[in-house]
Amino acid sequence: MDDVTLLAEDGTAVGTLPKSEIHTSDTPLHLAFSCYVFDRDGRLLITRRALTKKTWPGVWTNSFCGHPRPDEAMVDAVLRHGRGELGIQVSDIRTALPDYRYRAVDASGIVENEICPVHVAVLDADPTANPDEVSEWTWVDVDPLIEAVAHAPFAFSPWLVEQLPLLRQRGEV
Repeated sequence: MDDVTLLAEDGTAVGTLPKSEIHTSDTPLHLAFSCYVFDRDGRLLITRRALTKKTWPGVWTNSFCGHPRPDEAMVDAVLRHGRGELGIQVSDIRTALPDYRYRAVDASGIVENEICPVHVAVLDADPTANPDEVSEWTWVDVDPLIEAVAHAPFAFSPWLVEQLPLLRQRGEV
């Protein structure tokens, strides 16, 4: 089982906890990441979280998220999770929102509390989703997605709802 890096308020590492123990009703601040994958035509890959996920099951979200292992380079974590969740090998990875941080509470009371740098990447193929992580996926144009998020934010992960406008402001989507 993977460990997750616990963080102090200033973002410095202060310890680890097994991933299976990290998300509770009192989740400590920890390190994560989000990745938005685009095809060469500028369409965004969005995924629907598996119904068995502990937090926000069944909601649509960005391409994939994850937690880097302690001492794992962030790019390596992005590559590892892309392969593990979607069977993909992304390229042209760059950090779009290096200081993104959020805290959100799921309807079940489980808390997400993350410093979560946001990355964008490129993919030249369709994914093969791991059903333990992803129940559905699709390529979308960003403008209709932004409109859908504005009209029905409950259908999307809270981090997507917050990250998408920030990425638009920075010209990343």
